[in-house]
Amino acid sequence: MSKKSNNKVTTNWVEGELRLVGTLDSRMIDLLRAIDQSGSINKAAKQVGLSYKGAWQMIERANNLAPKVLITTTTGGSKGGGTCLTAAGQSLLRLFTRLEQQHAEFLQQLNQSLAEDPDMQMLLKRLVIKTSATNQLFGIITAIQKGAVNAEILVELKGGEQIVASLALTELKRLELSIGDDVVMLINDPEIIINTDPSHEVQDETNHADALIKRILFLEGTPDLSMRDPLHVGSTVEEMLKNDLALELQVVAALRKVMACCESVQDYQTREILQALLKDTENDHTHWLEQQLGMIERIGLQNYLQSQM
Repeated sequence: MSKKSNNKVTTNWVEGELRLVGTLDSRMIDLLRAIDQSGSINKAAKQVGLSYKGAWQMIERANNLAPKVLITTTTGGSKGGGTCLTAAGQSLLRLFTRLEQQHAEFLQQLNQSLAEDPDMQMLLKRLVIKTSATNQLFGIITAIQKGAVNAEILVELKGGEQIVASLALTELKRLELSIGDDVVMLINDPEIIINTDPSHEVQDETNHADALIKRILFLEGTPDLSMRDPLHVGSTVEEMLKNDLALELQVVAALRKVMACCESVQDYQTREILQALLKDTENDHTHWLEQQLGMIERIGLQNYLQSQM
């Protein structure tokens, strides 16, 4: 998710290249400037990123197109020869420099006028975002619900549809999002997961345990499955969800602590395994529990229980 920029001209909506008579462009003029400063084709070519042959070809083309010779070259002599601009070349350089300034000012005025037009920004801002995301959704933030780890951002699209996006609290702070902001949501295909079986979390936990046990055995350790933390079942649905969330937050803290330990001893493979577990815990388990508790807070326990039947 990204926040729409302010009205300062940070985007060049309109761009254009200055070219005279279809041939004399900024690349040719840069070569002329470099020749004027260095007095050498070889040095000028290196300065503008051209080969010596390429620079010569551009000089010959410019001289052939211009009514007067722009560049003259001398060989030998007491100073060893060199290359310099003729009076016509100097005049052309001054003319192009003046046109460059006027051209830049003209583009700046156009971009400023577009930046001050909110309707035009709405039409053009899709084109500004460069991303590989397949889907881009534009909307306005209507609500923000903060949890212990993540925050739910309720976004209303232009057609009235509502989408809930989940962000880590650190990301929410970094983006400085607030209600009423225009935002862009980017969705990649690999990030779309559809669960039709509510028991998928059981399978997730089984996979987590399997990954940890295999890693312990690989490191020639002995997994201890006899130790069990006490169960906190809860007497109400809300209490159950809160107990589950508290447990998931403990898991998050423990995973981060062990990942830091892996980092300190340069055990990057174990850290990578734990990183995958942390992603599941934060983005799936913790997020789902926070969603349920958020619904109970918004619509009440009785309505929530009805919605689950």
